[in-house]
Amino acid sequence: MLHLASKSPRRHQLLQQLGVAFDVLDVDVPEQRAAGETPQAYVSRVARDKAAAGALLVKPGGVVLGADTEVVLGDDVFGKPRDAVDAAAMLRRLSGRTHAVISTVWALGEGRQECAVCVSQVRFAALDENDIAVYVATDEPFGKAGAYAIQGRGAVLIEHLEGSYSGVMGLPLFETARLLRGFGINPPA
Repeated sequence: MLHLASKSPRRHQLLQQLGVAFDVLDVDVPEQRAAGETPQAYVSRVARDKAAAGALLVKPGGVVLGADTEVVLGDDVFGKPRDAVDAAAMLRRLSGRTHAVISTVWALGEGRQECAVCVSQVRFAALDENDIAVYVATDEPFGKAGAYAIQGRGAVLIEHLEGSYSGVMGLPLFETARLLRGFGINPPA
C-alpha cells in the first residue's frame, strides 16, 4: 500500500495523475532551516522527516512518500508567506530574476529508503508594484512556497521555466514515478 505523508492538496492531485492507489497521512513536522544547512539539504531533510513521521503511522509493508518543495534565490529559502506584506516582499525579490525550485521526494518502505531530487529554474517577468498588489489581493500566494502558484494565476508572472512543471507545483511526477517503480509500484504508462 502506498501512503502520501502530506497535507498539500496539490500533492494529492499530482499523485492521483500517476494513477496509483494511495491514502493520505496527516503529519506535522517542523519546517525550520538549521544554521549552516544548505537549501538542498534543508528540503531533503524536511521531505525525509515527513516520510519518517508517516512511516510511524502505517503497518509494515507499506511505502510512504514524503515531499518538500521550496523556492530558492541565492542562499535564501522562500517558504510560505506569513501575510500580504511578506508575500509582496517575496514577489519583489523574485521580480525579473531567475530562481531555483527544489523539490525532493523520499520513499520509505520494505526496509529501505530512497530519494529523488528535482531542481527547476524559473524566471519571473519584471513586476511593478501594481502587478504585485493585484496578485497578492487574489489570496493565491498564501500557503505557497515563494508566494506564487504556477498552476494558477501565478502562471502569468513566469517568463521562463526550465525543468519540471509538476516539480514547481510540488511533486515532480517523472522522478516520483521512477522512485515508486523501485518499490514495486508501477504507475500505468
